[in-house]
Amino acid sequence: MTYAPGDAPAQVALPEAFRPKTGTMESWNAAYVRVEDYLRAHRIHNRLHQSRLIQKILERAAKRHEARPALDPTTLAAEETEALMESWFAEVLDERGRPRDRLAVDGRVSLLLCDGPKHWPYAFLDEENIPPDFVQAMRTSNLNAGPDLAVSSMVPRPIDLGRITGAAGETLERFERWPVMRALLLWMIFASALAGIFYLTR
Repeated sequence: MTYAPGDAPAQVALPEAFRPKTGTMESWNAAYVRVEDYLRAHRIHNRLHQSRLIQKILERAAKRHEARPALDPTTLAAEETEALMESWFAEVLDERGRPRDRLAVDGRVSLLLCDGPKHWPYAFLDEENIPPDFVQAMRTSNLNAGPDLAVSSMVPRPIDLGRITGAAGETLERFERWPVMRALLLWMIFASALAGIFYLTR
């Protein structure tokens, strides 16, 4: 199902069990659409699992919205989705304490490589019943980071251009010192070129 920008919030229905104390239904509908699209982007197409995850995320966002009603529910829902995914990836990959940006990237790549949403349609973001074979597949697919960057110093060294290049350089330096010889050489080259052209056009 696709939504046009203007009518997306009006075409979805919030779960009956979800009754936020603050914010309008239109704003929470917009948050619902944002989370649904985000899950779909991660290939979570199972509608039943989608509904459970969306309600869970919106409930977390609603608790924060009660404390700060001025915040946008859609923004809160997006932040809660990211936070939930990062903590879940850290648990599944057993990489707690790792930088959040790197963890999010590795988690998404692992999920894609093992084709998790297809083989384990109810496992994504499940915090209680994660199948052991899914965990193993995620960790096997996880990309190992390369070694840390190390600071090194480079000492400039003279460039060895070889004997031929050195001889050519010395010859050019001599021609620079003797302008008469340089002019004579240029005229010889010019005369040779004319003779070649005359010979080819005969």
